[in-house]
Parts: sequence; structure tokens; C-alpha cells
Amino acid sequence: MAHIVTLTLNPTVDKSTSVDKIVPEHKLRCAAPKFEPGGGGINVSRALKRLGTESLAIFPSSGPAGTLLQHLLTQEGIAQQPITTINWTRENFIVVDSSTNQQYRFGMPGREISTDEQHVILETLQALDPAPEYLVISGSLPPGIAPDFLADVVRQAHAVGTKVIVDTSGPALERVLDEGVFLIKPNVGELSRMAGVDELDSRAVGEAAKTIIREGKCQIIVVSLGPMGACIVTDDLIDHVPAPAVKKRSTVGAGDSMVAGMLCALANGKSIREVVRMGVACGTAATMNPGTELFKKEDAERLYNWLLETMPEAKAVS
Repeated sequence: MAHIVTLTLNPTVDKSTSVDKIVPEHKLRCAAPKFEPGGGGINVSRALKRLGTESLAIFPSSGPAGTLLQHLLTQEGIAQQPITTINWTRENFIVVDSSTNQQYRFGMPGREISTDEQHVILETLQALDPAPEYLVISGSLPPGIAPDFLADVVRQAHAVGTKVIVDTSGPALERVLDEGVFLIKPNVGELSRMAGVDELDSRAVGEAAKTIIREGKCQIIVVSLGPMGACIVTDDLIDHVPAPAVKKRSTVGAGDSMVAGMLCALANGKSIREVVRMGVACGTAATMNPGTELFKKEDAERLYNWLLETMPEAKAVS
């Protein structure tokens, strides 16, 4: 089994609850809160665990929320290597209005990571023995960390033969592409910005992604199309996989679940066709659950098998 490490630079504890109805200036009686680990890479590790694939989660952590974060991950059986920081780990707050089933998500700002703490993160990654086969960098950057730091992480990973998967956005994504990575998962808007065009239609998505690949910036691009599924692009293949129709309750964690599904398939030697279908299946399955809950394994497996049976083989393109 492949050795997988996830890096989450802006982790959080997600606190979620529900109320009968959200009304301003009233005391609202909330249901008992639910606490879950959060942050891009951490969610990828949690989703991988549900698929029976182990990983090591590395993240900065401090204060009461950091202690709770580590405890919650231990309860889920996630191998972890927290890096102690001065500033406390953040918390997010999610409320569901039961009368409308609308979800309100309050994301708190991340806490600054100092230059010295960034050095510790690099040293921790460099000391991994054996070096991971895959390193997943997922989530936003907290204050204090510039996109150039991710370039350092990528260069260090390449030096030991690690394949880097990146799921972030903006300048951070653009900077890591300068170094070249194995796989990225932009949405259509992010892809259009990288390609330098105002907008992309379904036909143009594949060609825009192929241009980036042929510039040597990455090997695989999986374009997230939201409720329309995903399009996976390599140098010689474009494969669009529509998302199965399901009853959606929440989109929280769908992107991280998609990354985990693809990574699980890659780690198990699956074909590109199977990789994207497993990603779409896990991402779609995550939308079937309320709040911040990730997918159920049985839902993901059922959707994956359906996609394999109903979707034709991907076709190579010149």
C-alpha cells in the first residue's frame, strides 16, 4: 500500500448545530453541538480512512481547539503528527435552520504561522522515513504563510521522489504549478484564470487543461464541475464523468472526499478511468449527508459501481 501524507496548514475544529428557525435578536435554542476535525488535508485523511486507506496527517496545532482536534482524530484512528505553534488552532461554526434546511457557515480566520514554525514544518516533512509516495497539500493558507512556502514544500518532495497532489486556489495554486506537480483539482473558474481566459464552456475545459499539462505544470488535472461531475485530463486523454443524481443535503467536504477517492484509487493501482469515477462517487456520496459529515463508504461504493457500469470507456485524444 502506498505511503500517503496529508498537509493541512489551516486546520480547524468544525462545531455544528441546528435550530428550529433562525430569527434575529432572539435567543435561539440550539441542538447539542457536534465537533469534527476540519481543514482540507485532514478531511482527505479522514475520507481515506473510510475507504480503508491509511495516511499520516501533518498540521499545526495549539491551544484548547488544537487539543480537541488531536483528540477527535485519535478517535477516528487517524495517524497524526501535529506541529506545536504559538497561536491557537481556529474553530468554525455551522448552523442549520431546520425550518428551511438552509445551512449557515461561519468560517473563522486562520492564525498566523511564524517563519520559525514554517521551518519546523519543512523539517518535519523532510524527516519522514520512508519518504511518502504521495503528499496531499489541501486547503487555504493561514496568515504568515506565503505561496513561496508551498513551492519549498513541493521542491523538497520532488527531491525524494514524492508525487504531489494539490487542492488549493489563487496565488498558492499558481505558485506550485511553477514547480510542477502530479495532480491538481481546480474548478472551472480557477482553470479559466490559469488559462488566461474569461470563461470556459464544457468543450473548452479539456483543451485549457491540456495546455497547462503540456507546459509541464502538472501531469493530471481533474476539473471539478460541481453538480455536473468532473473532467479528468492527461496529456492524451479527456474523460468527462457526470455526477450521479442523488438527494443533496450538504456540499461540505465534497471536494476533499473527491480527492480522497481519487487518491485511494491511485494508491491501489487503478486506471485513470477508475480514478475519476471513484473521485466523483465519493464527492457525490458526501453531498448525501447533512452538515459537515463526510460520505458513507457503502454510498460511495454503490455510486462507483454504477458509474463503472453505465459510463463508457474514456477515449484518448490527440
